[in-house]
Amino acid sequence: MLETSGLHESCGVFGVYAPHEDVARITFFALFALQHRGQESAGIATADHGRIQVFARMGLVSQVFTEESLCNLHGDIAIGHNRYSTTGSSRIDNAQPIMVGNDGDTLALAHNGNIVNAEHLCQELGDRGYEFRTSTDSEVIANLIVSAPAHTWVDRIRHAMRRLQGAYSLVMMTNHSLFAVRDPLGVRPLCLGTIEGGWVVASESCALDHIGATFVREVEPGEIIRISGKGLESYREPVTRKALCIFEYIYFARPDSVINNRLLYSARLAMGEQLAGEYPVDADLVMGVPDSATAAGIGYAHRSNIPLGEGLLKNRYVGRTFIQPDQRIRDLGVKLKFNPLPQLLTDKRLIVVDDSIVRGTTTPSVVKLLRRAGAKEVHMRICAPPIRYPCFFGVDMATRWELIAARKSVPEIKDFIGADSLGYLSIEGLIKAIALPADTFCTACFTGEYPIPVQLEMDKLALEYQPKQPSPLGTKER
Repeated sequence: MLETSGLHESCGVFGVYAPHEDVARITFFALFALQHRGQESAGIATADHGRIQVFARMGLVSQVFTEESLCNLHGDIAIGHNRYSTTGSSRIDNAQPIMVGNDGDTLALAHNGNIVNAEHLCQELGDRGYEFRTSTDSEVIANLIVSAPAHTWVDRIRHAMRRLQGAYSLVMMTNHSLFAVRDPLGVRPLCLGTIEGGWVVASESCALDHIGATFVREVEPGEIIRISGKGLESYREPVTRKALCIFEYIYFARPDSVINNRLLYSARLAMGEQLAGEYPVDADLVMGVPDSATAAGIGYAHRSNIPLGEGLLKNRYVGRTFIQPDQRIRDLGVKLKFNPLPQLLTDKRLIVVDDSIVRGTTTPSVVKLLRRAGAKEVHMRICAPPIRYPCFFGVDMATRWELIAARKSVPEIKDFIGADSLGYLSIEGLIKAIALPADTFCTACFTGEYPIPVQLEMDKLALEYQPKQPSPLGTKER
């Protein structure tokens, strides 16, 4: 994706119930497969004979965990989390899983999504004496569950679900049970699988493949799953409509994941083919921006009968260091991420396929990079329709005034990015490529029609004002 500063993933969550298995190590490898969903922090919580402990730190999965830290996480149940912040800043206090409650009544939680009424609920809980160590809506969810006026965990979760507004795919753990919960809209994905001796739940099916688990089905919108020594129990809350985030298909999920029985690679291939049908142009070479638009580029080339090539090579390790670049390196900008191939591009008319344009801050630099490498023409083709409205359900996108398509027409955007032509896939073409009913998805970022009422300018740091108690680094126990 070109717009690296514009549209960011939400989070990755995982849970496993597998007595006599190394659940911490299983969770580590599952989080490794879900690293694309969040790179700010990673954490694992385990439950062992009634004791829950959490290990969470800033950084990538491979940086956070060592053999020693995994060997110290014992138990039959584990949950894990990769974080990209959508509510609350990027700091260790906000790393997940988070743990709330007291001895004998403790809950560990990992959350993917965003709660639009979190500020109101946080104030309500604060007035009742609940103190918050983080500035995340995830801790609001956890405390809402723990404080619910019910005796069983399932009833507590049900009570909280009736108060929560927004997106949440949750994996949670008590002393003896694993829970998986998906909001009634089903905004963020969550799937269920089996592994030798137990069960697993994950944001995407690719995580199941990596640990040798077998995909069973998706967790349904509005469903609560409890897994314990009694086996798997399922409870359903009423669902009025579905609103899966359509960007899971365009960009967020890995191409080897399956959502709603649709392989993401196949869907993206079809997006490229649809783009070629909607916006054909005479050209010499088609290239998909690596890696998110590679499949769409192949689809465009196939439909148009124009050769496919790699005009840009991607440095996949950019952004994976804590060392800050000096000004000279920072000024290189997009060159840090992509390197063109002049021998392939010189005097060529290019069709460049990408997944989206958000702010429009990076795409002009890429067009210039391709022209300097010798391209005669650059025709941009975008798999997502123009993004005119912000997301409030777990995607850190931009405020509306920052979205280029909210301020400029398509011809104006074409001129701004310096392309010879610009074509966005239509909403109808996008739905056709995914091959699922239109009412399955949330398309609010294109249309402004949100599945529930939202406050149109929400601040991801809205909960920062809450007084916090210090949270120690490393392993915490309860």
